[in-house]
Amino acid sequence: MTQEVFDELTRQRSKEVINRYPESRSALLPLLHLVQSVEGYVSQQGIGFCAEQLGLSTAEVSAVATFYTMYKRRPGGEHLVSVCTNTLCAALGGDAIYKRVCERLGEPGKPLGHEQTVGEPGSPGSITVEHAECLAACDLAPVLQVNYEYYDNQSVESATELVDALRRGEKPAPTRGAPLTDWRTVEREIAGFYDDLPTAADGPSAAEETLMGAALAEASGWTAPAMPEHAELPHLPEKK
Repeated sequence: MTQEVFDELTRQRSKEVINRYPESRSALLPLLHLVQSVEGYVSQQGIGFCAEQLGLSTAEVSAVATFYTMYKRRPGGEHLVSVCTNTLCAALGGDAIYKRVCERLGEPGKPLGHEQTVGEPGSPGSITVEHAECLAACDLAPVLQVNYEYYDNQSVESATELVDALRRGEKPAPTRGAPLTDWRTVEREIAGFYDDLPTAADGPSAAEETLMGAALAEASGWTAPAMPEHAELPHLPEKK
């Protein structure tokens, strides 16, 4: 059964992933991403495939796949929309954005919920929505991601327009990062396989707000103090 789902190319790629590491079990995380690029999620067959490739038990693989939220256990959409609802984003409108996006993608009186999908999973224009705890972009809050690409300084209106465009099959340019593709392609790239690396990496990587402190320091001639040659470290208590 695993053989039917995971073809020879996937098996070859899995060997390439494993060969990057001195210990084969260290390849489990990228291998799970590779599985998701094929299936669109991590099925029980995907668990078995990883276990088979790495010589692990299915229990060991399941423990990892169920620990990290980036591994999905049911089929998802062409796009994964992650709305940051952590403290700063929430205070600046992230909760309202998440609520509106779920309403927009759901049915009247029945909004979409966390990790739920509108449209046939994997089909063009289908979307899985999730609330994310932190997307590490507090200086650009509120933010959301589509397939892990950033859309900064969002509002309820701009986020609604974004998901409407995705539903129509469009791929609006992210604020930062690579051009938007689809979730399975991104999962394959996370596993380390690119159709065209220069194109995949083409895009602004930092915003003006993020670099403001560095620009101010350079303009003012500020520098960090030099590290001392012989730093005195604090005394550590003896182990008992």
